[in-house]
Amino acid sequence: MDSLLNKKRPPVFCPGCAHDRVLTALDRAFGELGLPAEQVVMVSDIGCSGLFDTFFNTHAFHGLHGRALTYATGIKMARPELTVVVTMGDGGLGIGGAHVLSTCRRNIDLTLLVLNNFNYGMTGGQCSATTPESARVGSGFLNRLEKPLDICQVAGAAGAGHVERASTYQADLADRLAAAIRFDGFSLLDVWGICPGRYTKRNPLTPKAIDAALAGMPSLDAYNAANARPEYGRQYRAEAGKLQPAQDSGLPPALEARLTPPQSGRREIVFLGSAGQRIVTAGELLCLAGTSAGLHATLKNDYPITVLRGHSVSEIILNDEPIGYTGSKDPALVVALAQEGVARRQARLAQLDDRTLVIKARGVELPATRARVREVDFKQLKIKSPDWALAALALVAKTRRAITLEMLNAAICMRFKDKVRDQAVALVERVAKEIDLQ
Repeated sequence: MDSLLNKKRPPVFCPGCAHDRVLTALDRAFGELGLPAEQVVMVSDIGCSGLFDTFFNTHAFHGLHGRALTYATGIKMARPELTVVVTMGDGGLGIGGAHVLSTCRRNIDLTLLVLNNFNYGMTGGQCSATTPESARVGSGFLNRLEKPLDICQVAGAAGAGHVERASTYQADLADRLAAAIRFDGFSLLDVWGICPGRYTKRNPLTPKAIDAALAGMPSLDAYNAANARPEYGRQYRAEAGKLQPAQDSGLPPALEARLTPPQSGRREIVFLGSAGQRIVTAGELLCLAGTSAGLHATLKNDYPITVLRGHSVSEIILNDEPIGYTGSKDPALVVALAQEGVARRQARLAQLDDRTLVIKARGVELPATRARVREVDFKQLKIKSPDWALAALALVAKTRRAITLEMLNAAICMRFKDKVRDQAVALVERVAKEIDLQ
């Protein structure tokens, strides 16, 4: 089978770096397993090991230091048919130790390759969770105060189904990697190697020394036998399939797709406002309006931790097809209700062209833009600021570029009850009659 290495981005590591050998062995393992590029997801975090996702021509996710397993878990649960491989250095291992333990306990079908070179090689050769107590490293005496972590024993005790140690330099490394990937459950391979850029400048470590050290490590066979059990994702889906829908979950009832959207295809709408303007609620209503016509919907919100002050931005996508990512790229409609929200997306506004319609409240200043701008004086209409977003939704519906007034009213009836519902419907009807955007 052809190599999955990225020909447009050849691997670049320090001369003699163990990671280069692991990369090549992993590529051979993929070939041995007959895995096509579209079937594989490489997940990584920060550090030299974090370059692996770039060097493979597969799906990839690059995240925060120590958090790679959290992303990988989400990917595997959502797309169980994919083969998900995580690369993590001993630095990320120490930083993300709690995530490692949780993944061991779940036994989800992921493969974690710990590229263990006993130091933080990218940031100066400081001690990591696996640095030997006798080593000389860039962080002085600190490693002499801490006992190094044997991740295989920790993972085995935490419930990992397959734990194994390996040397970067052994001839059958590709076979060992393939076996770990083939395992039906969580597999962890602790791969020991040399960091010539940092660690071996002060510590005489050789492949033979690694082999000798590995030979003296305790056996892991008992862990692998004791932790044998069904894979987490498969069991989760089986158990979830037995559950009955909650009778009173506190969520609104399902809305039947009984209305017709005004147009087909993808529609992106962005609300730019501030705290207190109910921007998030407007986004929820847009999503519910979409579902009333059988559309897929996503909502992405952006607001500071000071929820009563500052910007509030909602990006909504409606589409006939499933939506893979929540971020908007080419909004058909932008609603600008406050300067804080405009400032948060100022660069994006400047990039818009005349295909985008911007509905802005009077007094809100926009950067230079080629978008078509329509101004509305909500204050003159005696509409209070907390109701501006709902009023703007009525105008969005009136344009028929994403939803209709019928869809919006269906969403309001689903989201609100009694007096609040009636007031919202009345406001929408009033705005639709009194405001003309032409």
